[in-house]
Amino acid sequence: MYSTQVSRHIRAPRAAVYRALLDADAVARWRVPEGMSSHVHEFDAREGGRFRVSLTYDAPAGTGKSVPHTDTYHGRFARLVPDETVVEVLEFETADPALRGEMTMTTTLTDADGGTDVVIVHEGVPDAVPAADNETGTRMALDHLARVVERDEPPG
Repeated sequence: MYSTQVSRHIRAPRAAVYRALLDADAVARWRVPEGMSSHVHEFDAREGGRFRVSLTYDAPAGTGKSVPHTDTYHGRFARLVPDETVVEVLEFETADPALRGEMTMTTTLTDADGGTDVVIVHEGVPDAVPAADNETGTRMALDHLARVVERDEPPG
């Protein structure tokens, strides 16, 4: 298992970014890498609240971790500090033992240069997930998040 850290500056206030982290419709739009689509099955955005999300490859050649062409993960919100921190504990739904186990994703928001610096730390990522893929997917998601909140698109 390993950890990664990815950051990005977003030209929007922390409150707007935080809202987008906890809104199911917004998450479906931004927390998805290029070449995939997202479906939020369950999303209870409160400490202890549960979520379940599927990411499906648009191209039939994409290999899913859960079923062919789809990665499904579920988890819970472990800690929420309004406008500052979101800690999620999640795991893939998979029969592959190399991909099993809980991961922790901590998103931290800080004021910076007229906007918000967003830092996402993934801990406990299975070695079977290439670190470069994890980092690339996180960067893509943060780019989507920026587009959502910088354009003042309302979550949901």
